[in-house]
Amino acid sequence: MKNRLLKRSEVKESYCWNIKDIYISDEEWESDYKQIKSRISYYNKLKNDAEKNAKSLLKLLDFNFQIEKNAEKLYVYANQKSHEDMTVSIYQDMAARAAALLVKIEDSAAFISPFIMSLGEEKIDKFVASEPGLRIYRRYFDIIFRKKEHILDEKTESMLARVSDISSASSDIFAMFNNADIKFPVIKDENGEDVQITNGKYVSFLRSSNRDVRKAAFDGLYSVYNAHKNMLAATYRANTKQRYFYAETRKYGSAMEYSLSDANIPVSVYEKLIEATRNYLPLLHKYVGIRKKALGLSELHMYDMYVPLVKDVQMKISYEEAKRLVYDAMEPLGKEYQQFLKIGFEGGWIDVYENEGKRSGAYSWGCYESHPYVLLNHQDDLNSVFTLAHEMGHALHSYYSNRNQPYIYAGYKIFVAEVASTCNEALLVNYLLKHSKDKNEKLYLLNYFLEQFRTTFFRQTMFAEFEKITHEMTQRDETLTAENMCAIYKQLNEDYFGEEAFVDDEIAIEWARIPHFYTPFYVYQYATGFAASVSISSAILAGDKKVLDGYMEFLKSGGSKDPIDLLKLCGVDMNTGRPVEMCMKTFERLLEQFSRELED
Repeated sequence: MKNRLLKRSEVKESYCWNIKDIYISDEEWESDYKQIKSRISYYNKLKNDAEKNAKSLLKLLDFNFQIEKNAEKLYVYANQKSHEDMTVSIYQDMAARAAALLVKIEDSAAFISPFIMSLGEEKIDKFVASEPGLRIYRRYFDIIFRKKEHILDEKTESMLARVSDISSASSDIFAMFNNADIKFPVIKDENGEDVQITNGKYVSFLRSSNRDVRKAAFDGLYSVYNAHKNMLAATYRANTKQRYFYAETRKYGSAMEYSLSDANIPVSVYEKLIEATRNYLPLLHKYVGIRKKALGLSELHMYDMYVPLVKDVQMKISYEEAKRLVYDAMEPLGKEYQQFLKIGFEGGWIDVYENEGKRSGAYSWGCYESHPYVLLNHQDDLNSVFTLAHEMGHALHSYYSNRNQPYIYAGYKIFVAEVASTCNEALLVNYLLKHSKDKNEKLYLLNYFLEQFRTTFFRQTMFAEFEKITHEMTQRDETLTAENMCAIYKQLNEDYFGEEAFVDDEIAIEWARIPHFYTPFYVYQYATGFAASVSISSAILAGDKKVLDGYMEFLKSGGSKDPIDLLKLCGVDMNTGRPVEMCMKTFERLLEQFSRELED
């Protein structure tokens, strides 16, 4: 059969990430696992000594973050090995043990925040003044006291830590189903040959110029999710319940407020995003109308949303060419950024191609003591070039943060995570447009950029609205079923895409295949990040050195400031509607340009 997926053992080593940069072998991992597990009991001794003086408190905190850092390394290695082929049970077991170890550490350390709260701000201030080693923890202390009404007594904190492993069950179930167990039908490709639908290749099929291929892939994929809709509804429902349990237990008004609180993001930012986006839906409806007309269709179905509008442009791009394009496109960020990018390309950071059992999608991950890692499922198309730019944006953000921040502040919040990745995408499309000499190719790229607005801004906001509605239903004790979730999701598609689109019944089950829903209230940050990155990249391309310098400082800052304050370094204030307004003005301008040139 054409396009048979390779087994992991058949993939060239040069296209696989070098996981040995974390651990040389599973045996080394096992040795560290045993050592870390044996050290957890040391928390008890440190707990008894911590109140004595500043040095004892410093010893406790240093130990806590060191063991957390070491356990994170175990967890990342085991999970990434599992993602290479999710049918290999040994790494599933190692990942489960690493997760359980993290829970045990979290449980053992659960007393720390309540303990610091009991000492009080005045005593902590005196400790910091008398012990220079504690100064690094100043922001850590400030965050604890900021959350004082939501930090519970030691016994309850310990209980919550112990159940955290159970609370991830719905996510684990979905991941195993979606990556290891699910099997999609075989369809005919453009040449009439049998090809297997996979999560990794699905969007490539939707970009096919042959409408029969698009429809077959669409119907085939969603027929499988529909066949399991009740199980998937139960899994999603359990996820909303666990999130509301934590919100209620920690005395937050809603699951959304709880989810946003970790990054100190006001709920109003989320709600204003949905409100503002709905105000600009006429622009999306206009784009859908242009798409329908350009394709010459009497009905624009949901499986027609991804096919390029410009014919006779075949942009087949190899992985090697993709790396060159991304490297050259990042020139506005400076030589140092490009140098680090090259290190990533050549240094075993990236796992490139799809293989049997490999986790679907793409991500950037890693631990503090290793370089970042990027998982791809590269398909030799333009979308994969943008995916490479996107994930390397994440990777370089982590690389800069890890080099410039201590472990405790190296990790950045999700709210700003999508800024570096989507900024890279904006720089890439600008580079490609600038260097294209063919009119049809420029139209193709303009269309591609418009698609980023549709998929990264509008679609992710639609996802965010779906989450808001369903989590609020759980809070009101309304049962989430496959039927009512499908009805909600279909209505949202009708609202967002407008009357020019034929909203197929099959799209109603799309919610069931979105992995990010298992990290509640995550997806809205794609939209806010996209809006911020459009503002930042536009300023950088216009030669604004102040914004460029601020952006590089932003990349180095990790989590040393709240996300809202980090973006202010780049001249972006998410407390206002300005970033969304600027994003939509750019969308409108590109839409008008695209429409004019299509008619010329």
